[in-house]
Amino acid sequence: MKNCNQCGKCCIKYGDGDLSATKYEIDLWEIFNPEIFKFVNDNEIWFDPESNSRLRRCPFLEAEPKKDSLAPNIYTCSIYLDRPEDCRHYPSLIHEMIRDECEMIELVDLENIEKSQIKLDLLMRDSRPPNLS
Repeated sequence: MKNCNQCGKCCIKYGDGDLSATKYEIDLWEIFNPEIFKFVNDNEIWFDPESNSRLRRCPFLEAEPKKDSLAPNIYTCSIYLDRPEDCRHYPSLIHEMIRDECEMIELVDLENIEKSQIKLDLLMRDSRPPNLS
């Protein structure tokens, strides 16, 4: 399994309404991060603060400037340390990574899914709560 290359596929795929934030996270944003909270509507995330319409993409996903026009896009999260738990826990399953065309997956990972899942669980252990690792 490769390290994440910041292709942004997961953020692009799930950033348009397929993510949620806990009530606790939303409450913290309201108090400490109003710049994030303004994108919350009725305890759901990523709404336009002016129109209240759901955004088609996470407002905090940013493409890095390219040095070479042929280079792939590299994405960063401007709220990385305050991102929702859904983001922190991804990827959780090898099958999820395959479905989402995650660029971390290598052919060798597909030869033994169970072994690859163990490798992924170890890789993600610091991002997940103890009961999910």
